[in-house]
This record gives sequence, C-alpha cells and structure tokens, in this order.
Amino acid sequence: MLTADIPTRAQLVRRAAEVAPLLRENAPKAEDAGRLQDETIEALAGAGVFRLRVPKRYGGYEADTRTLVDVATELARGDGAAAWTASVYWIPTFMTCLFPDSVQDEVFATPDVRVCGTLSPSARATPVEGGIVVNGRWSFVSGAPHAHWQEVIAAQEMAHGQHLPLMALVPMDQLEIVDDWDTSGLRGTGSVSTVAKDVFIPQERVLPLPAVLTGQYASQLNADSPVYRAPLLPVAAASSVGTAVGLARAAQDVFFERLPDRTLTYTWYAKQAEAPLTHLQASEAVLKADQAEFHAHRLADLVDSKGLSGEEWTVLERARARADMGAAVRLAKEAVDIFASASGGSSVYRDVPIQRITRDIQAMSLHALMNPNTNAELYGRVLCGQQPNTLYI
Repeated sequence: MLTADIPTRAQLVRRAAEVAPLLRENAPKAEDAGRLQDETIEALAGAGVFRLRVPKRYGGYEADTRTLVDVATELARGDGAAAWTASVYWIPTFMTCLFPDSVQDEVFATPDVRVCGTLSPSARATPVEGGIVVNGRWSFVSGAPHAHWQEVIAAQEMAHGQHLPLMALVPMDQLEIVDDWDTSGLRGTGSVSTVAKDVFIPQERVLPLPAVLTGQYASQLNADSPVYRAPLLPVAAASSVGTAVGLARAAQDVFFERLPDRTLTYTWYAKQAEAPLTHLQASEAVLKADQAEFHAHRLADLVDSKGLSGEEWTVLERARARADMGAAVRLAKEAVDIFASASGGSSVYRDVPIQRITRDIQAMSLHALMNPNTNAELYGRVLCGQQPNTLYI
C-alpha cells in the first residue's frame, strides 16, 4: 500500500493554473496532430491530474467532484482539448474503482495510469469459460492514444432477444486504434475509434452495466469511501462539466486581453472598449459564465454531499444532476458565442484562440450526454411526474 501527501483543493487548482499556459501554447500543435502533445501529458501528470480519482491506497488523491470541476476549469482556460481529455480519464478511472479490488491492484500498478472509455454498448460479448470474448468497435474514445486501459461496454445476447450490456476493462495493447478523428472541434482530444477482435476478458474484469447504474459495485475497500459510493451518471456529469466553465472563462480571458488594442471599424469609436454595445456584451457574457459556474458547483456539491451522507439518491436529484450539467454547457456556450461575436473579423485567424474555443464548446454541447436540450427535457419529465426515459440517470 502506498502513502502520499494529499494536496488540498486549492493546491491542485493552483497546479492546474500553472500548467495552463503550456497547454495554451501547445493547443495549436495538438489541433494539427489530432491528439495532445506528449509534453502536455507529462505536464498534466506532473500536476497530479491523473491521480485525482485514484484511491489513496495506490498513491492517489481520491478527490471530490468539486475539485474536479475547479481543476478542469483552470485546465480549459489553457486548452479545452486537454481539459476534456483529463475529464474523460477521470470518469473511467472512477469506474475502475467499482471493480473487484484485485482488478484495481492490476490497473493502478501503473503510476499515473490513464483509463479511457465509453458508455456506448457498440460491441458484442460472447460468454466463454472464465470470461467473455468481445468483438466490436467504439467511437469517440477521447484520450485513447495516451491511455493504458480502456473501459468498454459490450452487449451479451440473452434469452427472448434481450441484450445485457456489460462493462469491462481491457489493456490498450489488446485493442486496435483507428485514427479517424478529423473534426472541427475538440480536435486535440484524439477521440479516435478502437476495435476489439476476439479479445478475451477474464470474468473478474466484467460487471453488468445495469448493476453499476443502480449502485451495485464490486469493490469492498472502496465501499465506505464517499468518493466511490456515488451513482455513476451524476459522477460523470460532475467530472466533465468543468471543461465547459473553463472554456467560457478562456473566451473571457482572450476577449479582455485583446480589448485594449481593438477599434470598432466603420464607427466613430476610437476604442471598442468605449462603445456601449461592448459594455452590454461584456456584462452579459461574464454573467452567463458566472451562471454556468453556479450550475457546475451546485452539481458537484450535490454529488459530494450525498456521498458524505450516504443518503439514497432520488430520481429527481439524478435528473437535476444531468440538468445542471446541461445548463452549464448551454450557458458556457452562450457566453463564448457573445465573446466571439464581439471579437471582430480578425478573430477568425487561427492564431487567435477564440475561434478554437468556439469550436470546442460547440463540439462539447453536441455530446449525447451533455446536450442541453436532452438534459432539460429529462429534468422536465421528472418534474412533471413522468418516469425517466433512459437508464442513464
């Protein structure tokens, strides 16, 4: 068992802020390469970012979700792709902590281990002696190029045409990586596809997804930890939402950096900062970023407080967790859009970060789990007394 000094939230956030300038410098290169730079990965590891969701007994920090939100916010002020990749690693790392403790011993034997993953059951699982054999393909696997393991979902055919989705862990060297990531936004995340061809997975590295979604976890040593007894979907929501807040703050940073030297062409204003229109735009955008941060923090505080109390989650609380995530993404995108529209024609040049920030938040808002409209509709259903129309709650 390892022991480590556990940094405070403030220390971890400060470390993230200190690496943000490097992330910002490397962001154009990551966009061109379609993956993060090795230097960026090393900097994130040095800041302890990959240890945030690792149990303390393996030298991890076992951080709460409020810490994840604030760290991701600072990372995204440097580069949304780097923050998104870190956030995506946090979720499968949390999921790894739900497996039997012997499985965790295997995964966390690698220092600063990186686990990528997905919740989409786009592969087939066939039962065999001692485990399952998996065949299939998963898309949008962020961070796969730098990952050591992948958490996968595969469907096992059952009686009467039913299918049981299974969650499993696979070493990356047993999967094929298909470099098909050519997108307009979040280009630096390396969200490629991965392929399994007759991959055997031992039974101890397999869990039924419905059991996981209802809080039936297999770890004994993590059972009493407030961090690891929270439901998966609220945890996933809180783990990823900080990137949206950070992108809004990044747009705010870039806008005000450029503002002193900008004019308003074809107007009488000598400086853009003198125009009442600019005052209204700046005020509205910053307030929207503030509101996005409120929803992100309310979500994280709900996850953390329920974890500490051990109280059962209500359906309404689960739905609100996704609604807070969707609201944060919507408000962050609205803030970015205002800053972008106020940035003038020169902002379309690739060396002006606002254009990349705009594309990144657009891509993030289209993610199936983060889509503001989908999450608002789910929350509205539950508020109106209807049952959720998804298992992902």
